[in-house]
Amino acid sequence: MGNTEGEFDLLDPDGAEGVGDEWEEIDVTDTEADRVARKRDREFNQFRKRIKDADQFKVEASVFDEATLRALYRLVHHGHIQAFGGPISTGKEANVYEALGAEEQVAVKIYRINASDFKDMREYLIGDPRFEELGGDKKRVVLAWTRKEYANLERARKAGVRVPTPIAVERNVLVMEYIATDGERAKRLNEVEIENPETAYNVVREYMRRLNDAGLVHGDLSEYNIVFHEGQLVFLDMGQAVTVHHPNSEAFLRRDCENVTNFFTRQGLETDADDLYAFVTGESVAEE
Repeated sequence: MGNTEGEFDLLDPDGAEGVGDEWEEIDVTDTEADRVARKRDREFNQFRKRIKDADQFKVEASVFDEATLRALYRLVHHGHIQAFGGPISTGKEANVYEALGAEEQVAVKIYRINASDFKDMREYLIGDPRFEELGGDKKRVVLAWTRKEYANLERARKAGVRVPTPIAVERNVLVMEYIATDGERAKRLNEVEIENPETAYNVVREYMRRLNDAGLVHGDLSEYNIVFHEGQLVFLDMGQAVTVHHPNSEAFLRRDCENVTNFFTRQGLETDADDLYAFVTGESVAEE
């Protein structure tokens, strides 16, 4: 062991401030930050109780875990959600609820973190470089997936595709435009009588082409996630959409083409999946 003599100096007692008085007064006055923090805690606890006590949410304990409640509270605090309504749809990975936004009704999509097994998500995740580092961590995957859906909606909207307008995202919660008429969700294509199938088909294939031009493939397109709203067709469920660089993007696009042409063939049109694929990818010149 080396010699440490002379390496350390003691504080000169003359430089010390002396022994403290154990009864000396200590300032415990609240700061403004303390008051704000306590107020937020009280508000959050009240919010949590309202959500958990609400009849429409009592059976959804797996959805409204603590982290999700805090995410919802932040969205409320920032004015994106004013009040909750009932569920619009429920699924294995996510539930969608109606809510009152800053100015109008909105849809709030909440992805499950604890309950989801991701069986239906895996084929869209494997090979996507954005998810390679996430491994099997469910929470990280869900948070990334939620932000991915927000980004996909924004990209589709900018490409001229009618989709719900994304409003805000917080952890596993996505707030977006609620596609509804008089408080009722818009009808899916399989739920309505299509008066002009040819026009509807041309709109769908044009939207598919615009998505492709923007570097996206829906990946799960069918009559079940295209709705009719105020004279427009709207694409829903953009969470699983992948970029054209995904190793399975071509297979996903061909499956989309099969689903779309099969539906419109049942509507009496002569359609072909290969022709639709060629139109979407630009491999053929579309007829005017």
